[in-house]
Amino acid sequence: MEQLKLKAMMTMLRASQHIGEYSRQQVKAYNLNITEFAVLELLYHKGEQPIQMIGKKILIASSSITYVVDKLEKKGYVQRIHCPSDRRVIYASLTDEGRTFIETIFPQHAAAMTELFEGLDEEQLQQLIDISKQVGKKAEASY
Repeated sequence: MEQLKLKAMMTMLRASQHIGEYSRQQVKAYNLNITEFAVLELLYHKGEQPIQMIGKKILIASSSITYVVDKLEKKGYVQRIHCPSDRRVIYASLTDEGRTFIETIFPQHAAAMTELFEGLDEEQLQQLIDISKQVGKKAEASY
């Protein structure tokens, strides 16, 4: 049983690596890296966000966010908005150009990602979600 558990772990890790690389290759076609895409996707779906909170929401180091927002700002996709009630807080928000861009590329990216799961029925997909959550929560509770 222990060998099977180790094999399951390695299979999940390899699958995650391959999915991540496939996703990176997909967004590279849009002249973005995966972190830039994640920021645009977050702002697209959740609206403007405090820059300090973006790292937590997309699971990257907060020290990298300023750099990523700078790059997206130079591309014309994101703007900084100062909070009127707290000068320490700065929001990142999509520009009109950024909104148009992500509205164009997100459906294409989503379609490419869903292709990975073709051949799985609804029950299998739900099992995959449930098992992944269960293992993830156990791992999170262990550190």
